[in-house]
Amino acid sequence: MADAPGQPPVALAVSGGGDSLCLAWLARQWRHSLLAFVVDHGLRAESAAEAALTIERLRVMGVPARLLTLTDLPYGPGIAHRARNARYAALRAACRAEGCLDLLLGHQADDQAETACMRQAAGSGPDGLAGMGWISLLPDLRLVRPLLGVSRLALRNTLRAAGLAWVDDPSNEDRRAERVRIRHALGDESLREKFWCLAMEAGEGRMAREAERAAVLARTVAVLPQGWARLGPHLPEPALLAMLIRCISGRVYPPAPDAVERLCAAVQAGGPAQGGATLAGARLVRWRDIWWLLREAAAMAPAMPARAGAVWDGRFTLSVPADSCRAAAEGADNTADSAGLYVAAAGAGLPRAARQGWPAAFCATLPALWWRGVRVAVPALDWVAPEGLMPADASGYKAASFFFTPPAPLSGGGVYGPLSGAGPDNICFQP
Repeated sequence: MADAPGQPPVALAVSGGGDSLCLAWLARQWRHSLLAFVVDHGLRAESAAEAALTIERLRVMGVPARLLTLTDLPYGPGIAHRARNARYAALRAACRAEGCLDLLLGHQADDQAETACMRQAAGSGPDGLAGMGWISLLPDLRLVRPLLGVSRLALRNTLRAAGLAWVDDPSNEDRRAERVRIRHALGDESLREKFWCLAMEAGEGRMAREAERAAVLARTVAVLPQGWARLGPHLPEPALLAMLIRCISGRVYPPAPDAVERLCAAVQAGGPAQGGATLAGARLVRWRDIWWLLREAAAMAPAMPARAGAVWDGRFTLSVPADSCRAAAEGADNTADSAGLYVAAAGAGLPRAARQGWPAAFCATLPALWWRGVRVAVPALDWVAPEGLMPADASGYKAASFFFTPPAPLSGGGVYGPLSGAGPDNICFQP
């Protein structure tokens, strides 16, 4: 397939394992304008050498590659989850910097079967059973998984036929990890096919439900650029509320269905939720006979340097004129005593006139610019502190703005279920 003139490269996430390396080899037969990103988590002594080897293998294939090194992932509880989040954050930032709109991922049919099995065991609702999307939408990027209809065995056989080697990560055999245990439990081909088909069937249902929910949300709910949602005089049904909580809290996944149902039941019974309740980083409040959903103040992210393009709290992207945040970009830390401009929650204490009629609890969740412990601007309210609080090289803060960019679209919009030509009849889980 020819690359269109001026078209940005298609990005690939390549770990060096058999799945992602085969993805790169197949993509090279399809497109010439590719850019692979190899992430080194630094969690194993040999990871740097493996990353370098993978980049060389990609070079031989004719696929340009760049190394992304993570340096702040100490061992400890939840390391797999933290490593995954850090990896995707680094990949998104790299794609944004290169103008890539699509990021191809090497997840395959066995991964999908394992995901469906794990989610069934965890009691996931029908949406969760759909597993991974063939296409998942982020605010500035599409995650594309073109191999969900191809088995792990078929991919490795493809590499063998092409005379290509790959890296085997020993952590993929560590049975302390749930996915590894599930992988061994699904050793029988019929079991893997069963769960793969379960995900495909659930995916078709999920897309139909998401289309219906999107229509209801468009008629009844308003999501404001301040990061608040106006729900109306009555709460939406639990499935819709879960989507809204995911959006307002800046999470990739919605809260557990049973937790949302309990929250709705408490409201209907006139319990504590009438005065406000929190769930999964969001706060449900009643104001002027209307239900509102806000970010939970205690769950918001800490301060971070005010660099252009920075994403604070996973939800707000900072737009600021060049050089206006120079002091922060030169290495200021995140504390209130730092010698630089930084982003943090607006917090309490905003003047009543600055709040434009909004409650103080609402405004406290807005992103603000701070300088040496002093709040100097809340762009969402068009409020700036009096002159004299900022040095000349940061004066451009007055033109700064924040855009509400939660990591997952409110109405879903992903592609699930079987694509054309993908089905159990052409997936070989065994030789």
